[in-house]
Amino acid sequence: MLMQKNVEVKSPAEIATMRAGGAIVADILVLLTGQVRAGMTTGDIDAVCREELKKRGAKPAFLNYHGFPGVICVSINSEVVHGIPSKERALKDGDIVGLDFGCVVDGWFADSARTVPVGAITPEAQKLITVTRESLEKGIEQIKAGCRLGDIGWAVQSHAQSHGYSLVREFVGHGIGRALHEEPAVPNYGKPGHGLRLKAGMTIAIEPMVNMGGPEVATLSDGWTAVTKDGKLSAHFEHTVAVTETGFDILTLPSKA
Repeated sequence: MLMQKNVEVKSPAEIATMRAGGAIVADILVLLTGQVRAGMTTGDIDAVCREELKKRGAKPAFLNYHGFPGVICVSINSEVVHGIPSKERALKDGDIVGLDFGCVVDGWFADSARTVPVGAITPEAQKLITVTRESLEKGIEQIKAGCRLGDIGWAVQSHAQSHGYSLVREFVGHGIGRALHEEPAVPNYGKPGHGLRLKAGMTIAIEPMVNMGGPEVATLSDGWTAVTKDGKLSAHFEHTVAVTETGFDILTLPSKA
């Protein structure tokens, strides 16, 4: 692989391996989306992921990463990201749940996230989920060789803010490949025409975290779970994406998509 300002440019074969891992991540997230229900614990979700990874011959990306104890981050309602799975934590009807998940195939990482409803949720919560997903899509649409990171960040930011929401700034997207987190950092805010110019073969994870209230977050005493300071809802979506000469290639799509 070539290096461009510490940002790895992957070969087509390397990207194909990342796509294989991305399909596993996406397939398991689809499976979880259909299983999430009131009474299920966040530890149950983690157990499903462990079993499904084993079936598919993939390794967990998150387990023991800087000491994280789960294979998936499960974040409920005002939890922004990095929620630790627990057999003591049960989902309730009306919750929204962020599922952030990754795997490793042949040494290459893939990472994706989505926020899903538990039973019937409020129209306000559904709108937050929808706008956050759209914000990710708007950011991805900017990607092609020659675009800048600020183009992506501004597309995400402007869409979310146009609906009255705020963007978390303490946590950003990232390069991904041989490591879960590589250069460059990919903020969910920015100025068009500013920032690193992307090249074909770069692979990045874009992951807007959108808050219903203010952007401020705090980390709980477990050292991992980040929550909104004002206690309002937060949603999170993420895809791993390869840059191409003419656009983008989403690597975390379901195998049957």
